[in-house]
Amino acid sequence: MLTVGLLVRLHARPGKEAEIEDFLRDGLSVVEDEVETPTWFAVRINCATFGIFDAFTEDTGRQAHLSGRIAAALMERSDELFARPPTIERVEVLAHKLPA
Repeated sequence: MLTVGLLVRLHARPGKEAEIEDFLRDGLSVVEDEVETPTWFAVRINCATFGIFDAFTEDTGRQAHLSGRIAAALMERSDELFARPPTIERVEVLAHKLPA
């Protein structure tokens, strides 16, 4: 059962929207290698705001993800791609529906 997650908001620098889309799409292949990250979504909220939502069965998975390659790449490219630092919120999953 998924119990904890991360909600990340990313605000694009003007003209960097396409690079952020590519960065997030490429991030999927990195996250697929993370055994403790069963659920990961990259989304576009509006023309300049993007987000990531991921959920984990326990906090150790969330911690491993925060210490992983995608988080490092996000912070490494933060000044280049984003108008302000990513907002990373730790959340609790209250309910969910997964495919059968």
